[in-house]
Amino acid sequence: MAGLRGKGALVYPAYSRRSGGLSVGINLFPDRKRCAFDCPYCEVFPFSNTAAFSLEQMESDLRELLASALERNEIIKDICFSGNGEPSLSPDFPAALKLAASVRDKIAPTAALVLITNGMGLLEPRLFSLLQAAASGQPSLDIWLKLDAGTPDWYRKINASAVAHEELIAEIKAFIARAPVTIQTMLCKIDGEEPPEEEARAWERLVVELATANGQGGSVRKVQIYGKARSSPDDPKAAAVPDEYLERRAASLRLALSSLTGQQTTAIPAVEVYQ
Repeated sequence: MAGLRGKGALVYPAYSRRSGGLSVGINLFPDRKRCAFDCPYCEVFPFSNTAAFSLEQMESDLRELLASALERNEIIKDICFSGNGEPSLSPDFPAALKLAASVRDKIAPTAALVLITNGMGLLEPRLFSLLQAAASGQPSLDIWLKLDAGTPDWYRKINASAVAHEELIAEIKAFIARAPVTIQTMLCKIDGEEPPEEEARAWERLVVELATANGQGGSVRKVQIYGKARSSPDDPKAAAVPDEYLERRAASLRLALSSLTGQQTTAIPAVEVYQ
């Protein structure tokens, strides 16, 4: 994705393991990577160019790509805000979300509308409210919210953000109490080491806490556990863990969540593994 200009710079097709098929991506940062995280597993390589985001170009490219996929009888699983950084940090995000929802409704109404986010936008009250409304009503935005770490130490290693772990987790808790989300967690080695046992236990406790924090329409729909499957500019700082490790962590979380049966009115979230 990084460095593309012209067609494919703003709207692009991707066959996603987590979407289970064709995902149509929207990139709000065609000129350079913009993110408050510096994850060593991130697949976006450093680049810069003179490309610029345009709502008009986004709409034209989105209509064209959706129509082309439907002509080939492809099933469009979702329209997803991802791209070269954190989408919610773009000043164009609110307008782009509204426009994408409108195009989706007219051309591919069965496709989900997805935001892949590290949650930094939740620290801004205006975006917190926007995302809460979008996730809870129209346009029925499916928020895939990053939660890679249960402890500040592992957070510093895997997300390398200047924003304190405690501050971000507090906003995530407040948001999940008000709006539904899907939790997404990358499990990988950092500097040759798997997440320590203390981190694994803390992350599991945090997910269980979030799953029981439902209120005012909030919920955790599912938990996506996935491993490192693509090259990144910081290789080999981050490396894949064995598939058995992913399955073991998933099994432990499922067991912990199963103990919540009868303690809440909403369903226990499914736990999915993507190797």
